[in-house]
Amino acid sequence: MKNIAPFHIAIPVHNLTECRTFYRDVIGCNEGRSSDHWVDFDLFGHQLVIHYKPKTTTSDLHTNAVDGKNVPVPHYGVVLPWDEFEKFASLLKSKNVAFVIEPYIRFAGDVGEQATMFFLDPAGNALEFKAFKNIDQLFAK
Repeated sequence: MKNIAPFHIAIPVHNLTECRTFYRDVIGCNEGRSSDHWVDFDLFGHQLVIHYKPKTTTSDLHTNAVDGKNVPVPHYGVVLPWDEFEKFASLLKSKNVAFVIEPYIRFAGDVGEQATMFFLDPAGNALEFKAFKNIDQLFAK
C-alpha cells in the first residue's frame, strides 16, 4: 500500500469540554493547538478538529441499512491495522463506550474481509473504525 497523506476533518460539537475529554481520555488522541472554540487532535496520525457549534433541535440520527444493521450517516473514522483495531476495540469496551454497532467481521473469508465498529461521540457525531484482513483489498470489488 502506498504512503497516505494525513487527512484533516473538522466536526461540530455542542459541548467543547465534554468532547475534548472524550477524544483525549476515551479515544486516546493527543491534543494539539486549541482556542475557546476549537481543539486539534491527532487521530491516528490524522488531524481532527472539534469546533464549538450551538446544539440544534434537529439531532435525529439518520441510518442506512447495511448487512442488516443500521449504519449512521454521516460518519467518519480511520482504517486501522488489524491488530490495532482489536486493541482499540478492547480499549473502548474497557471504557464502557456504547456502540451503535458492536465490533464485528464483515465478508468473513471473502475478498474485502474487514472488522468494523460504530459509536457516537458526546455531541452525537458518528464514528466508524475498521480494519482489513488484507489492506490491499481496501478498494476491492
